[in-house]
Amino acid sequence: MRRAPEFLLIGAMSVFAVTGVIATALSDGVPAPVLPLVEPAVPIVMIDPPIDAQGWFEQVRHQCNPVEVQSGLERQPPPATPEGSMYEAACWALAGRIDRASAVIDLLPPGRRYQAAGVVFEAGHPAADAGDEVAAGPLMELVVRYWPDHAMALYHAGAARFETGSLQGAEVYLERFLAAYPADDGWRASALTMLGQIAGSKP
Repeated sequence: MRRAPEFLLIGAMSVFAVTGVIATALSDGVPAPVLPLVEPAVPIVMIDPPIDAQGWFEQVRHQCNPVEVQSGLERQPPPATPEGSMYEAACWALAGRIDRASAVIDLLPPGRRYQAAGVVFEAGHPAADAGDEVAAGPLMELVVRYWPDHAMALYHAGAARFETGSLQGAEVYLERFLAAYPADDGWRASALTMLGQIAGSKP
């Protein structure tokens, strides 16, 4: 009769024998199972693209008024580019802060200041075209300071002066408008009418 240690020894030897057979089979060319490769998870960080100057202006335009402009530009400053400065000047001008708008434009290279004037005009001319010449007048005068032959800015500056009774200033702007605007249309006819009334008011 075999004792317990002998049974344990025989069992252990059987396990080693089976393991050896499997190892031999694998070494003889039997392919091992291929496990799928799992790439480690990489967190995706979404980065907002840098906003351009016009996009910035569209976001802050509602704050370009006398009450909110200062705090609004402090909270959300423009892009640090020449174009950003141009739209910043437009925001100050819409708020009636012509001095601040002019200071911003003066920091631009001389060759780009007329471009800033164009941006300011585009921001302010809807009010003038809607008939609020007086409100748009200072902004239009800012435009012609940097773009002297901007025809429509000259017209609106002249019309604003005319409506406020500053006839001498109106005459200067309107005559400059006629020199820069050859088209024979309603704008020219309106300028001629105002100049006629100015001439008729003189002693």
